[in-house]
Amino acid sequence: MRYDPYNPFGPVSARAVTPSFVMGQIGQTLDGRVATPSGKSLYINGQCALKHLHRLRAGVDALIVGVGTIIADDPRLTVRLCEGASPVRVVIDPEGRVPRDARCLTDNAVETVLIHRQGVSVDDRSITVATGADNTLEPRAILDALATRGFRRVLVEGGPTTLSHFLDAGAIDELHVMVAPKIFGSGREGITLPPIDTLDEALTPRTVTRLFDDGDVLFQCDLRG
Repeated sequence: MRYDPYNPFGPVSARAVTPSFVMGQIGQTLDGRVATPSGKSLYINGQCALKHLHRLRAGVDALIVGVGTIIADDPRLTVRLCEGASPVRVVIDPEGRVPRDARCLTDNAVETVLIHRQGVSVDDRSITVATGADNTLEPRAILDALATRGFRRVLVEGGPTTLSHFLDAGAIDELHVMVAPKIFGSGREGITLPPIDTLDEALTPRTVTRLFDDGDVLFQCDLRG
Protein backbone atom coordinates (compact mmCIF):
# COMPACT_ATOMS: atom_id res chain seq x y z
CA MET A 1 0.00 0.00 0.00
CA ARG A 2 1.41 3.38 -1.00
CA TYR A 3 1.61 5.99 1.73
CA ASP A 4 -0.35 9.18 1.08
CA PRO A 5 1.66 12.31 2.00
CA TYR A 6 -1.50 14.41 1.76
CA ASN A 7 -2.94 12.46 4.69
CA PRO A 8 0.00 10.99 6.63
CA PHE A 9 -2.06 9.77 9.58
CA GLY A 10 -4.91 8.14 7.68
CA PRO A 11 -5.52 5.62 4.90
CA VAL A 12 -4.42 6.14 1.34
CA SER A 13 -6.87 8.45 -0.39
CA ALA A 14 -8.20 8.27 -3.93
CA ARG A 15 -7.07 11.82 -4.67
CA ALA A 16 -5.17 12.13 -7.95
CA VAL A 17 -1.47 12.80 -7.57
CA THR A 18 -0.28 16.17 -8.82
CA PRO A 19 2.32 16.13 -11.64
CA SER A 20 5.03 16.76 -9.05
CA PHE A 21 4.94 16.64 -5.28
CA VAL A 22 8.08 17.22 -3.23
CA MET A 23 8.30 16.64 0.50
CA GLY A 24 11.16 17.59 2.78
CA GLN A 25 11.88 16.24 6.23
CA ILE A 26 14.23 17.05 9.05
CA GLY A 27 14.65 15.85 12.62
CA GLN A 28 16.01 18.31 15.17
CA THR A 29 16.13 19.36 18.81
CA LEU A 30 14.07 22.08 20.49
CA ASP A 31 16.87 24.55 19.76
CA GLY A 32 17.08 23.59 16.10
CA ARG A 33 20.19 21.38 16.20
CA VAL A 34 20.65 18.34 13.98
CA ALA A 35 23.99 17.17 15.40
CA THR A 36 26.37 17.78 18.29
CA PRO A 37 29.58 19.77 17.70
CA SER A 38 31.39 16.46 17.16
CA GLY A 39 28.86 15.44 14.49
CA LYS A 40 26.83 12.90 16.48
CA SER A 41 23.27 12.79 15.17
CA LEU A 42 21.96 9.20 15.55
CA TYR A 43 19.39 9.24 16.94
CA ILE A 44 18.10 12.69 17.90
CA ASN A 45 14.48 11.64 17.45
CA GLY A 46 12.77 8.57 18.81
CA GLN A 47 11.34 5.41 17.29
CA CYS A 48 8.01 7.03 16.40
CA ALA A 49 9.79 9.62 14.27
CA LEU A 50 11.83 6.91 12.57
CA LYS A 51 8.68 4.96 11.72
CA HIS A 52 7.14 8.13 10.34
CA LEU A 53 10.19 8.67 8.14
CA HIS A 54 9.90 5.14 6.77
CA ARG A 55 6.24 5.76 5.95
CA LEU A 56 7.27 8.89 4.05
CA ARG A 57 9.82 6.83 2.11
CA ALA A 58 7.18 4.25 1.26
CA GLY A 59 4.97 6.92 -0.30
CA VAL A 60 7.40 8.39 -2.83
CA ASP A 61 9.07 7.36 -6.08
CA ALA A 62 12.50 8.68 -5.09
CA LEU A 63 14.27 10.09 -2.06
CA ILE A 64 17.11 12.59 -2.22
CA VAL A 65 20.11 12.98 0.06
CA GLY A 66 23.34 14.89 -0.28
CA VAL A 67 26.72 13.22 -0.55
CA GLY A 68 27.63 14.47 2.93
CA THR A 69 24.92 12.28 4.44
CA ILE A 70 26.32 9.21 2.66
CA ILE A 71 29.89 9.95 3.79
CA ALA A 72 28.88 10.69 7.40
CA ASP A 73 26.29 7.97 8.07
CA ASP A 74 26.42 5.41 5.21
CA PRO A 75 22.62 4.98 5.46
CA ARG A 76 20.61 2.27 3.72
CA LEU A 77 17.73 4.63 2.81
CA THR A 78 15.23 1.78 2.48
CA VAL A 79 11.78 1.02 3.87
CA ARG A 80 12.04 -1.40 6.78
CA LEU A 81 9.71 -0.25 9.58
CA CYS A 82 6.43 -0.28 7.65
CA GLU A 83 4.81 -1.95 4.68
CA GLY A 84 5.67 -0.64 1.23
CA ALA A 85 8.37 -0.64 -1.40
CA SER A 86 11.62 1.26 -1.07
CA PRO A 87 11.95 4.26 -3.38
CA VAL A 88 14.83 4.89 -5.73
CA ARG A 89 17.73 6.46 -3.85
CA VAL A 90 19.10 9.69 -5.34
CA VAL A 91 22.43 11.08 -4.12
CA ILE A 92 23.42 14.64 -5.01
CA ASP A 93 27.14 14.15 -5.59
CA PRO A 94 28.43 17.07 -7.67
CA GLU A 95 32.11 16.05 -7.63
CA GLY A 96 31.76 12.26 -7.57
CA ARG A 97 32.75 11.79 -3.90
CA VAL A 98 30.42 8.91 -2.96
CA PRO A 99 32.57 6.03 -1.65
CA ARG A 100 32.44 3.04 -3.96
CA ASP A 101 31.72 0.79 -0.98
CA ALA A 102 28.77 2.84 0.29
CA ARG A 103 25.82 0.63 1.19
CA CYS A 104 23.51 2.48 -1.19
CA LEU A 105 25.77 1.37 -4.06
CA THR A 106 26.52 -2.17 -2.94
CA ASP A 107 23.47 -3.64 -1.16
CA ASN A 108 21.39 -4.17 -4.34
CA ALA A 109 18.27 -3.37 -2.30
CA VAL A 110 16.96 -0.79 -4.75
CA GLU A 111 18.27 1.40 -7.56
CA THR A 112 20.57 4.30 -6.70
CA VAL A 113 20.98 7.35 -8.96
CA LEU A 114 23.92 9.74 -8.64
CA ILE A 115 23.53 13.42 -9.60
CA HIS A 116 26.77 14.94 -10.91
CA ARG A 117 27.73 18.32 -12.28
CA GLN A 118 28.86 18.58 -15.90
CA GLY A 119 32.41 17.39 -16.46
CA VAL A 120 32.36 14.70 -13.78
CA SER A 121 32.82 11.17 -15.07
CA VAL A 122 29.55 9.25 -15.12
CA ASP A 123 28.38 5.66 -15.31
CA ASP A 124 25.05 4.04 -16.15
CA ARG A 125 23.48 5.15 -12.84
CA SER A 126 24.50 8.80 -13.12
CA ILE A 127 22.62 11.90 -14.24
CA THR A 128 24.47 15.08 -15.15
CA VAL A 129 22.86 18.40 -14.20
CA ALA A 130 24.05 21.88 -15.12
CA THR A 131 25.10 24.24 -12.33
CA GLY A 132 23.40 27.54 -11.61
CA ALA A 133 24.84 31.02 -11.23
CA ASP A 134 26.19 30.17 -7.75
CA ASN A 135 27.93 27.05 -9.14
CA THR A 136 25.59 24.69 -7.28
CA LEU A 137 23.26 22.11 -8.78
CA GLU A 138 19.83 23.66 -9.21
CA PRO A 139 17.05 21.87 -7.28
CA ARG A 140 14.55 22.46 -10.07
CA ALA A 141 16.95 20.99 -12.63
CA ILE A 142 17.40 17.93 -10.42
CA LEU A 143 13.64 17.48 -10.05
CA ASP A 144 13.14 17.91 -13.80
CA ALA A 145 15.78 15.28 -14.49
CA LEU A 146 14.08 12.88 -12.09
CA ALA A 147 10.65 13.59 -13.60
CA THR A 148 11.92 12.54 -17.03
CA ARG A 149 12.58 9.13 -15.46
CA GLY A 150 9.09 8.98 -13.99
CA PHE A 151 10.03 9.99 -10.44
CA ARG A 152 7.41 12.60 -9.55
CA ARG A 153 6.73 12.01 -5.87
CA VAL A 154 10.01 12.93 -4.20
CA LEU A 155 11.27 13.11 -0.61
CA VAL A 156 14.22 15.38 0.19
CA GLU A 157 15.49 13.52 3.24
CA GLY A 158 18.75 15.26 4.07
CA GLY A 159 21.04 16.49 5.16
CA PRO A 160 20.28 20.02 6.34
CA THR A 161 22.36 21.70 3.62
CA THR A 162 20.52 19.84 0.87
CA LEU A 163 17.11 20.49 2.43
CA SER A 164 17.91 24.19 2.93
CA HIS A 165 18.98 24.46 -0.71
CA PHE A 166 15.66 23.03 -1.91
CA LEU A 167 13.71 25.25 0.50
CA ASP A 168 15.54 28.35 -0.66
CA ALA A 169 14.69 27.45 -4.27
CA GLY A 170 11.00 27.17 -3.41
CA ALA A 171 11.10 23.52 -4.47
CA ILE A 172 9.47 21.98 -1.36
CA ASP A 173 5.69 21.54 -1.32
CA GLU A 174 5.39 20.05 2.15
CA LEU A 175 7.91 20.06 4.99
CA HIS A 176 7.88 17.62 7.91
CA VAL A 177 9.86 18.91 10.91
CA MET A 178 10.22 16.39 13.73
CA VAL A 179 11.24 18.08 17.00
CA ALA A 180 12.72 16.06 19.85
CA PRO A 181 12.37 17.28 23.46
CA LYS A 182 16.10 17.85 23.78
CA ILE A 183 18.32 20.94 23.98
CA PHE A 184 21.92 20.73 22.80
CA GLY A 185 22.85 24.38 23.17
CA SER A 186 25.51 23.96 20.49
CA GLY A 187 26.19 21.94 17.39
CA ARG A 188 25.07 21.94 13.79
CA GLU A 189 21.97 23.94 12.93
CA GLY A 190 19.14 22.52 10.86
CA ILE A 191 17.43 24.74 8.31
CA THR A 192 19.62 27.64 7.19
CA LEU A 193 18.28 30.18 4.68
CA PRO A 194 19.46 33.63 3.55
CA PRO A 195 18.88 36.29 6.23
CA ILE A 196 15.68 38.32 6.26
CA ASP A 197 15.17 41.90 7.46
CA THR A 198 11.50 41.95 8.46
CA LEU A 199 9.11 39.44 9.99
CA ASP A 200 6.80 39.52 6.99
CA GLU A 201 9.59 37.96 4.92
CA ALA A 202 9.42 34.76 6.98
CA LEU A 203 7.88 31.62 5.57
CA THR A 204 4.48 31.12 7.23
CA PRO A 205 3.14 27.78 6.04
CA ARG A 206 -0.17 26.30 7.09
CA THR A 207 0.87 23.82 9.77
CA VAL A 208 -0.62 20.78 11.47
CA THR A 209 1.06 19.34 14.57
CA ARG A 210 1.04 15.90 16.13
CA LEU A 211 2.48 14.71 19.43
CA PHE A 212 3.95 11.22 19.28
CA ASP A 213 3.88 8.77 22.16
CA ASP A 214 7.61 9.12 22.88
CA GLY A 215 7.50 12.92 23.15
CA ASP A 216 8.54 14.00 19.66
CA VAL A 217 6.33 16.59 17.94
CA LEU A 218 5.72 16.63 14.19
CA PHE A 219 5.15 19.95 12.40
CA GLN A 220 3.65 19.20 8.99
CA CYS A 221 3.97 22.39 6.96
CA ASP A 222 2.18 23.09 3.70
CA LEU A 223 4.42 25.40 1.64
CA ARG A 224 2.35 25.42 -1.54
CA GLY A 225 0.46 28.58 -0.61
